[in-house]
Amino acid sequence: MAPRRKPQESKGRLSKFVQEFGEFLSLFHISPVDFSIFHGFEICGTLTAGWDVLLGSIAAFYVFMVPYTKVEESFNVQVFNFSSLTRYVCCTGALLVSILASPVVLMLHLLHVPKVYSLYAVRLVLGCITLWSLRSLRIEIRRKFGYHVEAFFAILTSAQFHLLFYSTRPLPNIFAFCLVTLAYSFWFRGDALTTLKCLTIATAVFRCDTVLLFGPIGIALLLSKSVSLWNAVKCCISTAFLCIGLTMLVDTIMWGRVLWPELELAALLDRRIWQYIVPVFSFVLLYSKLPHKELRFIIGAIPIFNVSAAITASRIYKNRKKTLWRWLYIMMLVSILVSLGCSIMTFMASYENYPGGYALKTLHRTVGSVNTTRDKWVHIDPFAAMNGVSRFLENNSPWRYSKEEGITLAEYHTRNFAYLLSEHSKIDGFQCLFSVDGFSKVHLRIGFPPIVMQKEPKVYVHGNIRHEDVAHSNWSGCP
Repeated sequence: MAPRRKPQESKGRLSKFVQEFGEFLSLFHISPVDFSIFHGFEICGTLTAGWDVLLGSIAAFYVFMVPYTKVEESFNVQVFNFSSLTRYVCCTGALLVSILASPVVLMLHLLHVPKVYSLYAVRLVLGCITLWSLRSLRIEIRRKFGYHVEAFFAILTSAQFHLLFYSTRPLPNIFAFCLVTLAYSFWFRGDALTTLKCLTIATAVFRCDTVLLFGPIGIALLLSKSVSLWNAVKCCISTAFLCIGLTMLVDTIMWGRVLWPELELAALLDRRIWQYIVPVFSFVLLYSKLPHKELRFIIGAIPIFNVSAAITASRIYKNRKKTLWRWLYIMMLVSILVSLGCSIMTFMASYENYPGGYALKTLHRTVGSVNTTRDKWVHIDPFAAMNGVSRFLENNSPWRYSKEEGITLAEYHTRNFAYLLSEHSKIDGFQCLFSVDGFSKVHLRIGFPPIVMQKEPKVYVHGNIRHEDVAHSNWSGCP
């Protein structure tokens, strides 16, 4: 690897600010490297080593703007909160993140800060791990393909929504993604055995479907003679036994029985990328045969596709002064802007996609000023629970919470619930206090802006008409 250039002295207030901000972040180990800025990339000012700050800032922005979680994230959120663990939770990854975040969470608890800030903390820690793995890959991209490809890789990653949005979300796919991304970096470095080890851990501990990616990459390594069959088998078997033993130890202690959760449940311009993109593309093709498909299932393929696109973008950029290439260069810039615009729109839709969390937050804020020692029981129906509500949003006494299922609308007035978070607008014995809108659909129109996101009431908050807080508070009402 070529020696790293020393940071140039900052020129101008912006350079000085970014450099000081990087030094501040390094105190919290957000990036394991120096935050030297403005080295020498010609596109938007001179920028190469500030990608950590750029990607980290975008990921952190998503955390603070959309802090709530969906139902598929609730399993690991329960491990973070050490409460109400369900049967098929794999604790290993979430337990590691919890340990790393525990000093901050303990400090917040001692300061009596609301629980939701602990959720911020664990998500930011997970984001640091994810971005560290992406940085390892970016370093290998720079070593193998050059600074321009590294820069375009970072630009494409920052302009795309889903990768950085998911990077802080407590999903088994993201735990596996960190190891898969590290595997890519070792693959680029030529370290075949470590590549196989990372993929083995990701498959055995976090997502067994990673074997669909493991297989094509393993075959590619064998065909390229990067590793012998015997060494590959020894490496994978020994790593698998070690990882399975570790995850079984953790989960067996947590559950009190022997348990292994995963058992229960533009490259045409550079030939060097072919050996990497073909196995990953094969992984996507294999996954496409499964009936249930979500982007998070194949998120591990995105970095390699971005590398491929970055190589092509770098080639176009270097030849942009030629007539034909100039048009390709313009099209490339337009496509990046379009991708950025799509990311903004997708973020706006995602921001409105957690009505349950916003409803509970608004209820706490509105009722919090009413002094009473009487228990305030809140029932959260499945729709609200699946769209933003988690244990991190709960307040202390006198608040009490229930997610009991199977209660009919006619039964609510016979129970002692003070408030209901429900997808139903009318419930006997309760007054609709306010509603929270959520994303509904995208509407195309002639004019500006041409694309409009439409919202509609998703979660209704009801108050028991016999409860004193309902009579003594001002409510906006429901449409």
